[in-house]
Amino acid sequence: MQTAEDLPVKKRIFVQRDFSDGMVVKFQSKFPVELDNRIDRDVFEMTIVKLNQMYQEAEEVSASSYCEGCLACLTGYTLLLCVDTHYKKVLKKISKYIDKQNKEQFWPHRVVMKDPFENGLRSIEFIIYETGENVS
Repeated sequence: MQTAEDLPVKKRIFVQRDFSDGMVVKFQSKFPVELDNRIDRDVFEMTIVKLNQMYQEAEEVSASSYCEGCLACLTGYTLLLCVDTHYKKVLKKISKYIDKQNKEQFWPHRVVMKDPFENGLRSIEFIIYETGENVS
């Protein structure tokens, strides 16, 4: 089975943040034309909507997240060395979701979606690889 390291990169596409609702983490769901004939529009839009929902969940303020902050402050933030915060747990869930989408939806079409956390949540990078037939 071919991996991303075996194939040359054909193109990189960036889906930018959507700041229409302020500073909340939300990405544009407009389908990039470069992905046409590579992945299904519905799969792309469903993935972006799901990511937006998960980032919204990560940033929700609740009684438990308030208590996490208070306990962290009381322990000189050493608590954070031992326990994952709600935000960190959701980030791990997002990373697993991206890995799943890459394996099931994107890589069969030689496309990889990178975790937006890797570039400071500024954009989602899609990497399109050359198909194996065209590579000499």
